[in-house]
Amino acid sequence: QASDHPFDLVTTASPLSNGAPGDYLSDTRHRLRARGLGRSREIVELAQNSSHNPFITSDHPDPPLPTNTAPASVGNPGSQTSEFLSASQPSSSTPRPNRRRRLSRSPDNLGPSSGIGHPPRIARETAQSYPSHFLGRPDDGRPPSPKRRRLVIMRPDGISTENGTSDASNELIASASRKTGLNGQAATNGSSHTNGSKIPSQASSYYGHNREEVTRILIQSLYELGYNGSASLLSSESGYELETSGVATFRSAVLGGRWSEAERILIQSFRNAGSHQVDRKSSEEETLILAEEADRNEMLFYLRQQKFLELLEARDLASALSVLRQELTPLNFDVERLHALSSLLMCSTEVLHAQTGWDGSVSSSRERLLGELSKSISPSVMIPQHRLAVLLDQVKQTQINSCLFHNTAEPPSLYSDHMCDRNDFPLDVSVDLTQHSDEVWYCEFSHDGSKLVTAGKDHNVLIYNTTDFSVIHKLTEHEDGVAFASWSPDDSKLITCSQDKKARVWSVESGRCLLTINHHRQPVTAAAWAADGESFVTASLDSDAQLRHWSMRGQSLYTWKGGFRVQDCAISADGRRLVAADTEAKVHVYNMLTYEEDYCLPLPSKPTSVAISRDSRHVLINLAEGEIQLVDMETTAVIRQFKGQKQGEFVIRSTFGGAAENFVVSGSEDSKVYIWHKENGNIVETLEGHISGCVNSISWNPADPGMFASAGDDSALVSREQSIPSSRTSSTQRYTLKWAYAD
Repeated sequence: QASDHPFDLVTTASPLSNGAPGDYLSDTRHRLRARGLGRSREIVELAQNSSHNPFITSDHPDPPLPTNTAPASVGNPGSQTSEFLSASQPSSSTPRPNRRRRLSRSPDNLGPSSGIGHPPRIARETAQSYPSHFLGRPDDGRPPSPKRRRLVIMRPDGISTENGTSDASNELIASASRKTGLNGQAATNGSSHTNGSKIPSQASSYYGHNREEVTRILIQSLYELGYNGSASLLSSESGYELETSGVATFRSAVLGGRWSEAERILIQSFRNAGSHQVDRKSSEEETLILAEEADRNEMLFYLRQQKFLELLEARDLASALSVLRQELTPLNFDVERLHALSSLLMCSTEVLHAQTGWDGSVSSSRERLLGELSKSISPSVMIPQHRLAVLLDQVKQTQINSCLFHNTAEPPSLYSDHMCDRNDFPLDVSVDLTQHSDEVWYCEFSHDGSKLVTAGKDHNVLIYNTTDFSVIHKLTEHEDGVAFASWSPDDSKLITCSQDKKARVWSVESGRCLLTINHHRQPVTAAAWAADGESFVTASLDSDAQLRHWSMRGQSLYTWKGGFRVQDCAISADGRRLVAADTEAKVHVYNMLTYEEDYCLPLPSKPTSVAISRDSRHVLINLAEGEIQLVDMETTAVIRQFKGQKQGEFVIRSTFGGAAENFVVSGSEDSKVYIWHKENGNIVETLEGHISGCVNSISWNPADPGMFASAGDDSALVSREQSIPSSRTSSTQRYTLKWAYAD
C-alpha cells in the first residue's frame, strides 16, 4: 500500500557478511514501511529488542551513540524528522551489535528522492551505523588515530552531529562544493579551498610559517621559472589560487595597455573600499583588495602617465597632449612631476628614454608599472613580483652582512650557511716601488681594475699596470702638487686636478694631454665625469666659479653659483646627481639634468671628501672631526656613523670597499688604515703598513676585491691576496710605492 505521509522512510536491512548476526534480518528480508512517527518508533524498537532478535546479546557490548531527546515541534517538518531520528537511537540500557555495516546507498534504502529533509536523515543514519570507535570516540579513552580523526569530518557540508543543519567549519575542511578564491572570494576557474582553511592531512603551518603564504609564493615562483604545469598542479592539490579573478583581469589590462578597463577596476575597488554595500559579483570578479595606504589619485596618475609616455614614444603628440590636459592635470597629483612630463612633449625619443629611464621596450615598462601599482594592492590577493627571489636575496644579504670578512664577488650558496676566512682578506705589506719622490696625496684604480693612478706633492702623476706593476705613463706637465685624479667611465681618459689652478685631461693610451682647463682662479680640488664620458665637472676653491660643467672641447656648459668654495665632488653612477662638499660644513646635492639644487645637507663639521656607492643610493662623507657618515641620498637620513680614525688637520678621502662594497675604508693621521663593516659599523681591521705621516687616500680595486691601495705622506701601499716573486722587491727609500699581499 502506497504511503502518503510526507516523512515516510523505507528501510532495508541487509547482513554484514554471510553467517554474521545480521543474517536474522537478512533472511526475513522484511521491507518495513512506517507511517507516522509513532509507528516508526515501534518498528525500530521491535527490530532492536533482544527478545525478537536473538543475536543482540550482552556478549557484544558497545556504548550507544549519544542521543538528543529534546522535544521537537510537531508542526515543524524538520523537527518531526529530528524526532524520528532521535527515537531511532538505541536505548542506553540496551546493548547493540558490535559490528554494523554501513547503510547501503542503493535506491531501496535511500528512500524517495523527492522527500524533503531526506538527505539529513540518511546522513544521520549513516553516522549512527558506525560503531563509536569509528566516529573518533574510543572506548578506552585514548586519542583517535589520524585515520579515525579524518573519518570524523567525512560528512557532507551542512550536516551536524546535532539536530538540524549547520555550515561546515572552515577550520575543519573546505568543502569541494564551495568554489572559493583568495580571501574567501569566489574563484571562476575550478574549485579550491578558501584561503585560511586547513587541509585535513596537513599541519596548519609550515615550520612556523603560514601554509597559505608559503604555498602561494611557491606557485608564483613556479610560474616565473616556467614550470606552469607544476604550478597548476600545486594550486589544484593545495586548494590555493595564486590570484583572484579580479587581480588577473587587472594584470591583463595593465600589461595589455587596456587603460580604460584598468581604470574602471581601480575606481570600482576604491568605491567598494569606502562602502559597506559591496556588489558580490563585482567584488569577486572586477575589483581589488587595496592596501591601507593606497591613494586613488596616485594609482590613476601612474596609469595615465604610462599612457602619456607611450603616446609620446609613438609620436602621437595630439593624443599625448589631450591625456596631459584632460586626464593627468585634473588629478592634481605631483605637480612638479606633471611639469616634467609636459617638458617631454618637445623631446626626441632618445631624450625621452634617457630622462624617463625607459629602455625602449613597452612590455618592460608596463611590467615596472604593474610592480609599482602592486605596492598599493593588498599582498593577500596580489603577491609582490618575484617574491621568492626577493626573500632569497634577503637571506643571502643577511648572511653577507653577518660575515665579518666577506670579500668575494661570488654569491653565497643557498645550500649552506656562509662564512669567509680572515686569511682571504688583504692585510700584509710586501713590496716597495720607488717612483714618487714626495708625499702621495691620491690614488685610484681604473674601473676595469687593470690600472692604478697615483698623484702627489712632487707634481707627478703615475699610471701603473696592476698585472706586472710597471709604470705605463708618468705625467709631468703640472706645475704644482696634484691632489686629485679621476678615470672616465670607459677608462680611456684621465682628468687630474692641481694646486696650479689647472685641470688636465689625458689620453690613457698615449699619455698625451688632450685638454687643459685654466679658467679657475684658485686651486682645482676635484673633478667628476658625467655618465656619458663626454663631459665633466670641476670643483675649486674659487668662490665665484666653485663648480663648472665642461665639454671635452673645453666649452663651459654650466656654472653653479653659490658663493662658497668646494673641497670635493662626485657624480652618481646613474648620472642623475652631483654631490659637492663645501668648506662651510655643508653638502650640496644637485640634479644633473636640470642643474637645480635638490637639497643642502648641514653637517656637524667641515667635510673633506665625498664618495657615492655604485648603486647611486648612498654617499659617504668624511668629516674633519674624525667621523664618517653614511647618508641615504633619497631620504637624507644618516644611516650609520664610523669612528675611530684620527683626523683634524689634513684632507682624508674615505671610500667604499670590498666585492659588494661591504666595507668602509679610511686613512688616518696616525699612519693607519681603518676598515669598518658597513652594515654594523664595527672595525674589522686596523692596518699599520705606513711608517709615518697621514694616510691621505684609499682606493679598492673594483674588479679585484682582494686588492686595495692607500696613499700616504710616506708612500702608497697596495694589498693583494696572491703573492708575487720576491725579485719584484726593490729599494727601501722613504717615498716609494709598496705592494702588499695576503697569504
